Amino acid sequence: MYFCPIKQHVMTLLDTIKITKTENSKINEIDFDNLSFGSVFSDHMLISTYRNGAWETPEITPYKPITLDPSSKIFHYGQSIFEGMKAYKDKDENIFLFRPEDNCKRLNISAKRMAIPEIPEAFFMDGLKALLKLDSDWIPTKDGSSLYIRPFMFASGNGFHASPANEYKFIIATAPSGSYFSGKVRVRIEEKYARAANGGVGFAKAGGNYAGQFYPTQLAIDAGYNQVIWTDDHAHEYIEEAGAMNIFIRINDTLITSPTSDRILDGITRKSILKIAEDQGISAEVRKISVSEVIEAAKNGSLKEMFGAGTAAVISPISGFGYKDEDFELPELENPFAARLKKRITDIQTNKADDKFGWRMKV
Repeated sequence: MYFCPIKQHVMTLLDTIKITKTENSKINEIDFDNLSFGSVFSDHMLISTYRNGAWETPEITPYKPITLDPSSKIFHYGQSIFEGMKAYKDKDENIFLFRPEDNCKRLNISAKRMAIPEIPEAFFMDGLKALLKLDSDWIPTKDGSSLYIRPFMFASGNGFHASPANEYKFIIATAPSGSYFSGKVRVRIEEKYARAANGGVGFAKAGGNYAGQFYPTQLAIDAGYNQVIWTDDHAHEYIEEAGAMNIFIRINDTLITSPTSDRILDGITRKSILKIAEDQGISAEVRKISVSEVIEAAKNGSLKEMFGAGTAAVISPISGFGYKDEDFELPELENPFAARLKKRITDIQTNKADDKFGWRMKV
């Protein structure tokens, strides 16, 4: 089991964070009833610098551009990782996070794989809480909306030598956001390109993993689909992920999802779905599922649902898919698992339901 590094300065960090408030808030310019996803940004951001072998105490500043030298190693060798989180408000204006410590742990797992110094848990958690309290008015309350949170780390040290940098930045920026996907999502099962390989960095939230998806995804879009279903890199025989999300497939009344590996992200929403399914008596299996099994189920009528799962969309139902030269439609069900599971998760996130799992954290 992996844990975040031991907390540092837990008793004093919140008192020592330097806060510089913006003199010109943008909040009155924002239409909170018509938010797109991740395109407008809150007034402030948190930033910490790693240099001389240690992370410096974070500070909160107005949201602003950052300046980097052309030789900064992020531009040349791609040391960049990130997380995706959300903050919510309930009807009493209380602020909540959903499983934030899991995001901290996963960020540091990614950091280790990318040779980036791990961030102390207190810097992550206490810094995030201070930022959310300062920008609390930016958290939307409309159903389906939330404050998207983007913690990220990258190499800011200089040099053309192909080696880890000696300086890094840790930043948290936030964006009031509406739904990630709207409408029906159609996908194409990938036959040529691979998202990740054994021994690689597919399990990490590294920026390059996502950049590598853009070209195959654009090919799918050009062919009339919205996203790609990723398959294994060896023979493209097994289903692995859906776009930038984990994937669930329902055959008859059983949910199936691929096991995590070097190639597959250990999704927090994925873990939550599996736990909620168990709690609700929904049969779920974590196992490899082949493309041929999905095609056969689509043809014989036992394929009931497919959906992606991730922080941004929570759960995104798939209405149909293409493979080779054939398209398949999924049935429109009266009470699909996807809708049931999404409601349970979002009700926990927004304090509309009891949290028997201990996932919700009040800020």
